[in-house]
Amino acid sequence: MITSEQKRSLLKRMVELLELPDSAYQKAKDRYEDIGEFLSRESSACHDNEPHIFPQGSFRLGTAIRPLDEREEYDLDLACKLTQGISHRTHTQADLKELIGGEIESYREARSIKVPVKEKHRCWRLEYADHLSFHIDIVPCIPEDTSRQRLLTETMVAAGEDRALSENVTHHAVSITDDRHPHYKQLSDDWNISNPEGYAKWFESRMQPESLILMEKAQIDDLPIYRRKSPLQRSIQLLKRHRDQMFKEDPDVKPISVIITTIAAKAYSGQKALDITLQEILDELKRFADSGSTVVPNPVNPEENFADRWTMPQYQHLRLRENFAAWATQVHIDFHTLLSSADPNFMAEHARQKFTIRTTPGDLGSLLGLSVAPAISVGKTHEIPDNAAKPWRLG
Repeated sequence: MITSEQKRSLLKRMVELLELPDSAYQKAKDRYEDIGEFLSRESSACHDNEPHIFPQGSFRLGTAIRPLDEREEYDLDLACKLTQGISHRTHTQADLKELIGGEIESYREARSIKVPVKEKHRCWRLEYADHLSFHIDIVPCIPEDTSRQRLLTETMVAAGEDRALSENVTHHAVSITDDRHPHYKQLSDDWNISNPEGYAKWFESRMQPESLILMEKAQIDDLPIYRRKSPLQRSIQLLKRHRDQMFKEDPDVKPISVIITTIAAKAYSGQKALDITLQEILDELKRFADSGSTVVPNPVNPEENFADRWTMPQYQHLRLRENFAAWATQVHIDFHTLLSSADPNFMAEHARQKFTIRTTPGDLGSLLGLSVAPAISVGKTHEIPDNAAKPWRLG
């Protein structure tokens, strides 16, 4: 068995191989800022509404990873918040979405993007098709009113969050568009609530403050390219990669990233050691799966359940809870198996099979100070028992 220092070196090396290339971050940043500047130009239909463009999801949290297949598109989730002049009483969700959609179409034409803008339920999708393919989803939104912000604050406090943090977080709550909403085309105070900025701030509060490099601008936030990653972020990247590999043949049934990220962030105790942090999170994932719970509250809106699809009749054929439990068991086994070996040949093969991470025994041997046998000896692969839950779906 390898030492704790060797474990940390191995895991850190795996994360390095999962990181997006600098060119992908730079291209995403360039495109994201370009969209923000275009929507803020003098002739923009929403210029007077002071549009604010910001990233959300894994780019914002610093947990993005390479796709399993390098030929796949990178995805970047953005929100476009119109901060002035639009409210529930002046515009319907459809009005807001069409306003921003018209500007996105103008942007596509101005930048000679050939693929038509695609309308999704909540957002507009831009497809780039050059040497580094991206699709960018842009969600239209407006600031949530102060009364609902106060209600969200009290809900967070009742759930055990610090009041100062709760007030800071809920200040960023927004109302978003969704064409499935019953009042989509009607003036109504009843819009769906989201808070990607608030979630990012909550996530950052779970991290070591000194591990962050936070840069903020008045109207366009910088992408969170952290030069010093926290063990929490690195652990989430490793977990997401194992999940992607395990469910590559049927991605519809895989655990969604926000559930993994939320459980991991709540489990994180501030440890600086990557191997200990990962073990904490693995234990909590397994404990949660074994509990049979179907509720993963949104920490910045505790009345929202990130796992609500697990019990919805229309998703029962996907067996989402069962597949989460199967993954929580298997990822625990696979990391234990990897970190219990002292054979670089086995490590390299296990990393390839379970994580689609390609390295060589020689590289690992040099990194960890281990001798490499002349012939590859993989050993027996450890799997969960045949009678345990496996990734599957009906039909």
